Amino acid sequence: MAATTDDALDLVAMDALTRVHHAWFLGLQLMVSTRLGREVMGQWMFRLFRRQHEEKFLASFSKLGLDDLPHAVACAKYHVLSNGVGGVPVEYMYESDSKAWVRFRYPRWMYHGPTICGVTEEVSRGFLEGWYGHNGVSLGNPRLGYVCVSEDMTGEFGLCGYFKEYDHDLAPEERLQFAKGEPPPPYDPAAQPQPPAEAWNAARLAKANRNYALEYLRNGLAELAGVVGTEETEQLAGLAARLIGLQYYAETASLLEIEDSGVASAVEYLARLFRACGDEVVCTDEGEHAALVQSGLRVVRGLDAAERTLFLACWRELWVGAMASRRTRLDLTVASAGEGLRWNLSIK
Repeated sequence: MAATTDDALDLVAMDALTRVHHAWFLGLQLMVSTRLGREVMGQWMFRLFRRQHEEKFLASFSKLGLDDLPHAVACAKYHVLSNGVGGVPVEYMYESDSKAWVRFRYPRWMYHGPTICGVTEEVSRGFLEGWYGHNGVSLGNPRLGYVCVSEDMTGEFGLCGYFKEYDHDLAPEERLQFAKGEPPPPYDPAAQPQPPAEAWNAARLAKANRNYALEYLRNGLAELAGVVGTEETEQLAGLAARLIGLQYYAETASLLEIEDSGVASAVEYLARLFRACGDEVVCTDEGEHAALVQSGLRVVRGLDAAERTLFLACWRELWVGAMASRRTRLDLTVASAGEGLRWNLSIK
């Protein structure tokens, strides 16, 4: 089988890839929560969301058409739009130019399904401090803060709060505040922001959705290593990845309409998912043995050498798990192939 030559997006494969990466991120949260505890979880989430903020926040303002808005309104609309392109439902409520609300709706993407019962309050505190309370700093506006009125793990009505521009500069400890019980304004469907249509066509939105969970994983592994070290991160994230590969193979293979037998169908499964990453894949099939050469490796583009090595060591385990979950169990090994990877398959 040769590499694909057209630019058509395999939306089904992109959906399958997104499901796997999303589940891996959730599984890793549970791994850290149950094995390393609340304090580590809070430190990790703070570092992850501060990194995400510094990489994405200002860089996305112009792309989302927010440059000329009052800061409180722009920040609220930012969180609706940026999460929306990743498939995360968030609602916007305008109160004034200096006070604008966001409410995340259930089911929560960050803790989909029963995952919400397995992570602690430190998760939401970590991302509120790491991102929401830092918006004013990034915008150079010392009067801008965020007020949280409801959280997820506390059993209220979901993550909800407002960006507010005060009439005085805020001290660092005032940038994130809590006012539990303050009700949001009524929801107006006609007021919901939409990304600029000329910049966000269907193909770009599909790729943004695919990349959403991946970005959390890329940055998440690097920042977890900063908290607990590279070795422990690789052990936990690798085990979480293998379990997700085992658990999600049947669902994703069914989605792709791929048979659960033989080597050729396994090659097709991996090739479609690797191409859905945006990479070129060339396959060879020799009966009980097969190989795929993956070029491009967009999943690690922009990472430094140490981060790249850590991510690929863990990401490999997704596909090792998937191949072990098949009725025809397969050994999967991987080696460097120039700037890409060579995946070797053989029947056990």
